[in-house]
Amino acid sequence: MTAAPRAPRAAARARRVPWLFLAPAGTLFVLVFALPIGYTVYLSLQRVRITGLGLEPGSRRQVFAGLANYRAVLTDAEFGAGILRVLGYGALLVPLMLGLALVFALLLDSGRARLRRLARVAIFLPYAVPSVIASLLWGFLYLPAVSPLLNALTALSLPVPEPLAPSGVVFALVNIGLWGGVGYNMIVIYTTLRAVPPELYEAARLDGCSEVQMALRIKIPLVAPALVLTGLFSVIATLQVFAEPMALVPLTNSLSRTWSPLMKIYEDAFVFDDIHAAAAMSVLVAAGTLLLSSLFFRIGGTRAAGGGR
Repeated sequence: MTAAPRAPRAAARARRVPWLFLAPAGTLFVLVFALPIGYTVYLSLQRVRITGLGLEPGSRRQVFAGLANYRAVLTDAEFGAGILRVLGYGALLVPLMLGLALVFALLLDSGRARLRRLARVAIFLPYAVPSVIASLLWGFLYLPAVSPLLNALTALSLPVPEPLAPSGVVFALVNIGLWGGVGYNMIVIYTTLRAVPPELYEAARLDGCSEVQMALRIKIPLVAPALVLTGLFSVIATLQVFAEPMALVPLTNSLSRTWSPLMKIYEDAFVFDDIHAAAAMSVLVAAGTLLLSSLFFRIGGTRAAGGGR
């Protein structure tokens, strides 16, 4: 007689178990992700109203501003110029980075590759170096007074480039991004290649396919989803570039302190103490990153599903 009432209670407890397992992750998501985003949106809709000289107690009050901060940001010429600079930087960096990562992954996966473990570690190792440290190291290599590379070119009477000149500073930043990002993307693509059944390659060899033909007709179409994934991560990282140009700012006059949108946000928030404008910029950058990433994922995902055609 007591078994029947216990069955619904046991079923209810069983239904609660998955929610108990999800509770820690859900709590962290709310505390670390949802609340900061909500607070940033709240700050972006506020402004500080100052009465008098702003020195008396209560003379500075936070009031609702509506979309005024967004209108000011969208008409800010420096913020718009930073977006264009970052888009140009990404247009150079992302294709080069993914192309080199794909070439390295295909070379390591080829049957004639030697010292694969050493090569994987050597290519991936720069990714393990923090971006600030890597930027400072490259920054000193770019300085003619202390760079052994540029001094060697001078000693050999060869043309000496000026990486930190206004015309070359973007390429200097792209080089830093390549140095740090190729290894990670290569590992993702190479892992995908290693998951391909060997029988597929054996059948291709029996049909007379060379290594180049297998790479073009079999391997690249099969790793298209991995290319979309690494491309999506690269686009997001490119739009959020901050450490590399910020580390080079003290070394050259070719980079302003608002070169990228995130640098502009940092300048407004912590130098000019305009936290509300910085919050509005943060929301716009996040929305733009989401929109561009979704567009890239949709286009790239469609091509990957179609076999790269």
